[in-house]
Amino acid sequence: MKPAKPRPKAPQSDVPRLAPADAAQRQLVTIEKPIYGGAFMARIDGKATFVPLTLPGEQARIRIVENKRGYATAEAEQIVAIAPERVAPKCSHFGICGGCHYQHADYVTQLNFKQTILRETLQRGGVQPPEEIAVLPTPVLSQSWAYRNRIRLAFDARGNFGYRGLRSHSVVSIRECPIAAPLLIEAARAFAEAARQSSPPLHITELSLFCNADETALLASVFVASLPKIRFDELAEAVHERVPALQGAELVAQGNAGERSGTLAKWGATSIPYRAADFDYRVDHGAFFQVNRWLVDALVDCVTAGQSGSLAWDLFAGVGLFARRLASTFARVIAVESASSAIAALQENLDGTSATAVHAATLDFLRLPRQSGRPDLIVVDPPRTGLGAEITGSLAQIAAPSLVYVSCDPATLARDLNALVAAGYQIESLALADLFPQTFHLETVVHLRRS
Repeated sequence: MKPAKPRPKAPQSDVPRLAPADAAQRQLVTIEKPIYGGAFMARIDGKATFVPLTLPGEQARIRIVENKRGYATAEAEQIVAIAPERVAPKCSHFGICGGCHYQHADYVTQLNFKQTILRETLQRGGVQPPEEIAVLPTPVLSQSWAYRNRIRLAFDARGNFGYRGLRSHSVVSIRECPIAAPLLIEAARAFAEAARQSSPPLHITELSLFCNADETALLASVFVASLPKIRFDELAEAVHERVPALQGAELVAQGNAGERSGTLAKWGATSIPYRAADFDYRVDHGAFFQVNRWLVDALVDCVTAGQSGSLAWDLFAGVGLFARRLASTFARVIAVESASSAIAALQENLDGTSATAVHAATLDFLRLPRQSGRPDLIVVDPPRTGLGAEITGSLAQIAAPSLVYVSCDPATLARDLNALVAAGYQIESLALADLFPQTFHLETVVHLRRS
């Protein structure tokens, strides 16, 4: 057989291109391991190929859908050899909806994936993790479902709610969401129906829902693209009749990239109480709070247990989840938070304790002259972007004896730990807190001490 005539080479580019669905794009591969982001890796002629919805050890017939310079992405058309860890997904939308990634694997296997990913990510970032990565909590299957206290749903042009698709921004209409507290889906149905029945119909673009742990109180943020010609209080009352747990709702104008550009109307309360770690926290519309209603107490214990002294700083404090507990074991606590949506609740939650709320960005706070002295403990719980060079540099100069880093992204954690270890910190312990079962997301709690 004559070799195929070579095609002219296209210019190299990092922009993905859609591959043609011909036989050359179909391969039989063996899946090797999970990667961060929810897919699993195989190799074709040495090139990493990422295939979602498969499992390590499986043989899959795949179709390449995107080719980049250093890797490819593919879809599994057939699982030829099935891994023993594969289970039937609990959700009828799994594989189409982009919210979950691991429902096809048993829960213990999911935890093993996350430990492997965490260890490899840290090592790749130049950080040697401890031999043992603890898991918080001990795996409990029942805690891997109905755990979310917050969801954000998108609405399509017909008024149906759902999540974004696995590989697109289109809205996948849903009937269920087994990882969410049942109250949240009940409320979503009520808002969708009330919006359709309003006169004129309200065109919701997105809906954010947050409930407390026992589903007795609910807040809702209704996003719209333009000013509606309805009475929002009437719509909220209609939902409240169906869902009595609804205590407060707000109508929000949605700006670019889905961000809020202004609150148009409010109904009811602006906050709800949330019982966690032996305290009733106030949580306002839009304020950050840990998403897993089963594991909040365990997370607080993991971060604060055994910590005491004269002064502690809680940076990226949110509504004071950690600061409130630290106030019982430290003579003084300074809780720093930049979000306007959280600061009033933070101040109220710390009222009557040894803790003080500071409304400032963490970097701005660290740039201030330190009149209070060096803290015995610093707790940091940054967003996915992590701390970054300036903050880690400042922390290295402050040199608090003890530092606890709560991370929701292993890559930025590895980057920041590399800098902190180079500055003289040692990793005492590392725990994987599985706050996001069925998904690739993971939380990590790292205890560090100055050497």
